[in-house]
Amino acid sequence: MSRVGKMPVEIPSGVTASIKDNEIKVKGPKGELSEKIVPNVKIVEEDKKIIVSVEKPENKQQASLWGLYRSLVANMVKGVLDGFEKKLEINGVGYKASVTGKNLVLNVGFSHQVEFSIPEEIEINVDKNIITIFGPSKQQVGEAAAQIRKIRKVEPYKLKGIKYVDEEIKKKAGKVAKGAGDA
Repeated sequence: MSRVGKMPVEIPSGVTASIKDNEIKVKGPKGELSEKIVPNVKIVEEDKKIIVSVEKPENKQQASLWGLYRSLVANMVKGVLDGFEKKLEINGVGYKASVTGKNLVLNVGFSHQVEFSIPEEIEINVDKNIITIFGPSKQQVGEAAAQIRKIRKVEPYKLKGIKYVDEEIKKKAGKVAKGAGDA
């Protein structure tokens, strides 16, 4: 039995869910999300709750799908109601970011500017050296944050680059020069 899968997902007011043709659609104030359902998983809506079940969990994979789909549905409901947010921090002399149209323009120590095209459902705001990524889909927000971070990862000697705000990076010591009297 799946501990996560057994718990029903509450549908708050302002959010609607519809299940048909092996697909669940959740609509709310922040947008609309949909997810395909695999054949072994059964999703039912009753009494403002979504209940996820597996017909007969014969193996470990089916039981894990039970918990996975329950988590996916819970994230969809939270996403269309409140949305998800990730924050990135830029560190380095002359490093900066700005949003121009549908692109995030980054100056991060290369000989050229790097442009990241913003996906349709995602909003990106820049405040000084903090990049805020916001959207209804947890997967899309996380993927956009990972792609932006990958442009210039933080190097461990001077800690220059792009990192998550809550990420801690161990600083490495540089080379130690020998003194004049040592030989």
